[in-house]
Amino acid sequence: MCRNIKTLRPPFAEGVTDADIRAAALQYVRKVSGFQRPAAHNAEVFERAVDAVEEATAELLSSLRVRGAPAR
Repeated sequence: MCRNIKTLRPPFAEGVTDADIRAAALQYVRKVSGFQRPAAHNAEVFERAVDAVEEATAELLSSLRVRGAPAR
């Protein structure tokens, strides 16, 4: 599942931006929901899900400690 979402942590990725995190969150929610673009009646819940995944991803990436990498 979600094979096209790239790894966003060092050493696989350096300089990850907020846009990278948002794109990964959007792709995840699209995959899980089965909607590329949700209908109007699902748009709000779809966007809330993307926001939640984006927030969780940013928290995860900022909290991970990778062996041999300096702490951020």
